[in-house]
Amino acid sequence: MNGNRIETKIVNAVQEVIRPRGNDFIPLHVPTFIGNEKDYVSECIETGWVSSVGGFVDKFEEKLSSFCGVKKAVATSNGTSSLHICLLLAGVKAEDEVLIPTMTFVATANAVSYTGAIPHFADSERKTLGLHPEKLSDHLDQIAELRADGCYNHKTGRRIAAIMPMHTFGHPVCMKALLEVADKWSIPVVEDAAESLGSYYQGKHTGSFGLLSAVSFNGNKIITAGGGGAILTNDPALAKRAKHLTTTAKCSHPWNYVHDEVGYNYRMPNLNAALVLAQLEQMPKFLEHKRRLAQRYSGKFADVQGVDFVKEPEDCKSNYWLNTLLLQTAYEKRTSAVLETLNNAGLMARPVWTPMHQLPMYAKSPRMNLDIAESLASRLINIPSSFGL
Repeated sequence: MNGNRIETKIVNAVQEVIRPRGNDFIPLHVPTFIGNEKDYVSECIETGWVSSVGGFVDKFEEKLSSFCGVKKAVATSNGTSSLHICLLLAGVKAEDEVLIPTMTFVATANAVSYTGAIPHFADSERKTLGLHPEKLSDHLDQIAELRADGCYNHKTGRRIAAIMPMHTFGHPVCMKALLEVADKWSIPVVEDAAESLGSYYQGKHTGSFGLLSAVSFNGNKIITAGGGGAILTNDPALAKRAKHLTTTAKCSHPWNYVHDEVGYNYRMPNLNAALVLAQLEQMPKFLEHKRRLAQRYSGKFADVQGVDFVKEPEDCKSNYWLNTLLLQTAYEKRTSAVLETLNNAGLMARPVWTPMHQLPMYAKSPRMNLDIAESLASRLINIPSSFGL
């Protein structure tokens, strides 16, 4: 390998930070279990409380709401189910439109589709990797109109029922500016905070700004339930309804099965809640280590020409869920070579997701100009980010 090539320089920089041993393959992000996980899970097994009813679910919801600075949390089976319920509770209906970033994981767009609504793709900004408030504002000025029952896209005739920002790789979206846009057009905000547990914008935890938000505890997230998710809200009435809908809309009765509407089997089992509660107890340690790893990467890549380490936005504190490199535009065509070289060196690396508007099922969805997101998506690379590194 030519030592002057950008691929070699990136591999060397990563190896200097994490110092892999021998031929060990370094995954992108793996869970760490060093707390009360075994004890709590064993308690579930010994008592027989393993399903969606049990004390660990209640404890976890209380601890999570406190950690995130919201009034209520409702534990669910996964982050996508949380997004689905959030959109339903925000009033999204079939044939509505929901504004989401095109540069996001497919679950964001799929959750919109589950409601029968249509994703309307918006551009991202470089400094946050999330929704671009200024471009979104300009776009709405061109296509939106306010009516008595909300904001409408006058080009399609459909109601724009929600804006759903996603805090990419744990970096908070510029919520102040986004909320101003949403308020101007009377559009509810639902936060996709799947990746941003432990991230803060202007001193407030992500997921506490919108009407509702969704968090994920998938196996690759900063803490895990082996799956799992949660709905966050400051509205107790919405939380109560979220719990009802996610429990198959079953009405309380000592023995009869009575359901008063179409519900969903989306509740988190007690077994998973036990695991993630133990993980949540370790969040301060996890965040400290992940931010320290990000600082080391940042320092090492400061002198590598042609690549920028993605840092937390101004006035934010990111969890650095995934550490991310952005190749400068002159090196855009080297992205595949960099990914191949890193993986061949035993360092798991991944590109960002294919932009949603480039996927076949969403190719005809409405969109604004997406040139920034398209450029970012062609140059972003995630590098090993586990707590244990």
